[in-house]
Amino acid sequence: MSEAAALPAARRVPIGEALAGLLLTLPAALAYLLMLLLPTAAAILLAFTDYELGNPDWAWIGLGNFEELLEDRGFAVSLRNTLVYVGLVAPLSVALGLGAALLIEAGARGRATFRAAFFLPVVSLTVAMAAAWQYLLHPTIGPLNAALRMAGVAQPPFWLSSSDWVLVSLAAIGVWENIGFNMVLFLAGLTAIPRELYAAAEVDGARSALDRFRLVTWPLLGPTTLFVVTITMIRSVRVFDTVAVLTGGGPNKASEVLLYTMYREGFTYLRLGYSAAITLVFLGIVLALVWLQTRAMDRRVHYG
Repeated sequence: MSEAAALPAARRVPIGEALAGLLLTLPAALAYLLMLLLPTAAAILLAFTDYELGNPDWAWIGLGNFEELLEDRGFAVSLRNTLVYVGLVAPLSVALGLGAALLIEAGARGRATFRAAFFLPVVSLTVAMAAAWQYLLHPTIGPLNAALRMAGVAQPPFWLSSSDWVLVSLAAIGVWENIGFNMVLFLAGLTAIPRELYAAAEVDGARSALDRFRLVTWPLLGPTTLFVVTITMIRSVRVFDTVAVLTGGGPNKASEVLLYTMYREGFTYLRLGYSAAITLVFLGIVLALVWLQTRAMDRRVHYG
């Protein structure tokens, strides 16, 4: 038998190894099916029904839930609030996370301390941190308003109970939560850049730190930046916990976001069909935002 004819036989996987591989992947496959695929399919099906939790009588209504969404002023407000929140949190989180990473990478001492300090919000319990923020932003006993009064501001804002300031306050908390996560990702990208490139750039005339950042750091951080922007946008769109703990969507729906509207319709009003329709719209918005930013940035990314 020729050597070429013997190659396919040598590549055959024994039945025992194939069976072992299937058994090893079975738990992960079952978890993927039960925890992701089936709930997603159920949400898609429920979105076209008028199903209410505890009511055995339900019917297919086609696009009825989506038609109601178009006429629902509360949904329009929560959609606008979500987009404003993302527009505030995503760019600030990325920029400040990059700035923190650059400062820590450039510093010679205290790197571990600063990394831990910036990363603390990521590993902290949101409910506990929300209680701390509720105290910090309290209109009468909060340290922030006390400092503003000492600085000469006669009437400091009611941060969490004013329709004009509540979304800005939640966005500031969101930025604080995301900076540490983005900083760690950017630090990983910075450590992957060869030091020799900075020396070569300096020889070629890039004397200042700004020139080295513009010519070396920023182009080679392209893949990391694309990933950070994508993750930050997804984390911003799915904001829920701080809204639920601090404001409950108020005052006057000024802080109500899509996920909180989805939760309220499904588990307060028990309208699971309508809540599932909001879920599909939410997923569509996430996919659209990721697609748009990938289209805008991917062509400029240098995969070196």
